[in-house]
Amino acid sequence: MTEINSIGIVQSNTVYFDSSLTLKSGEVLPQFHLVYETYGTLNADKSNAVIICHALSGNHHVAGKYAETDKNAGWWDNLIGPNKPLDTNKFFVIGLNNLGGCHGSFGPSSINPATNQPFGASFPIVTVEDWVNSQARLLAYLGISQLAAVVGGSLGGMQALQWTIAYPDLVRHALVIASAPNLTAQNIAFNEVARQAIMTDPEFHAGDYYAYNTVPRRGLRIARMLGHITYLSDDAMGEKFGRKLKDTIKYGFDVEFEMESYLRYQGDKFAGEFDANTYLRMTRALDYYDPALEFDNDLSAALKVAKAQFLVVSFTSDWRFSPARSREIVKALLDNELTVSYAEVTAAHGHDAFLMPDAHYHAILRSYLQKIEV
Repeated sequence: MTEINSIGIVQSNTVYFDSSLTLKSGEVLPQFHLVYETYGTLNADKSNAVIICHALSGNHHVAGKYAETDKNAGWWDNLIGPNKPLDTNKFFVIGLNNLGGCHGSFGPSSINPATNQPFGASFPIVTVEDWVNSQARLLAYLGISQLAAVVGGSLGGMQALQWTIAYPDLVRHALVIASAPNLTAQNIAFNEVARQAIMTDPEFHAGDYYAYNTVPRRGLRIARMLGHITYLSDDAMGEKFGRKLKDTIKYGFDVEFEMESYLRYQGDKFAGEFDANTYLRMTRALDYYDPALEFDNDLSAALKVAKAQFLVVSFTSDWRFSPARSREIVKALLDNELTVSYAEVTAAHGHDAFLMPDAHYHAILRSYLQKIEV
């Protein structure tokens, strides 16, 4: 049975763009396609649209289920739906899979018409700026001239920020959650270790593993295991797993601790459903994003063009995208005399807190979103 306040059964759509898209790298895509889902109803003057920008391993399936028998709903289903904080009785919500993704949008596993083979390693590097530019094409296709809001957590928050810079007249509100204006050296280091795990896997074949009918599974497993360690706080790991043993100590290298079992499970699951070439490009997009770079590292100058109103949210236990990084964004916005609300939520889940149904966090989002006029 469908749960109360669920968006219910949903389906994805694909839109094909025949006009070219010039990427930040200078490479040009002659055509591309994006997969997306929508929830709620677009109102008569098309003023109630909200776009959801996904994080590294996310996709277009943000809410609802494809069938009643599906075990899990979309990745932000606790936030989006009738009478939920992002209320689909009020808003028309759009979720999409980023360009370069592996859940249906144009990416490394797509067929290159010039070769009739998957692009693989030849698929270009894409950036946050490229994603936002392609998302703007989707809005134009849907006939939407302005967004009520753009919402994103983590890497999605970077996209939300970029929306206000690249298309200031198209965004009335931006919700930047558990994010940062750029990556710290430590975060770049984590991404490089994850990429090296993939690229040194014997099954990677320099990115053209499709031709060998194989997957760099070991590398993907390690990359995901490393990622999960950084997404959780020490307290969250301690509370959930502690030093619990699976069984009696066996003095070997098989799984002994519950923590090890969890990491291996997450790694195996990820390796079975995510594309390695997409993972490489998503992490590189994270590394490259830095809107202040072209303004002598002055974030305030980079955000001078922004016109939106902002809600910025951080979490106390998030050490990968710490509250201090969110406060950098807040300061830069205030320097430009923009309207900004900031919330630092006490939460134990680490970076993953932005995905959790925390009552205080959701109350903040609900309160802000209710005030948006459509």
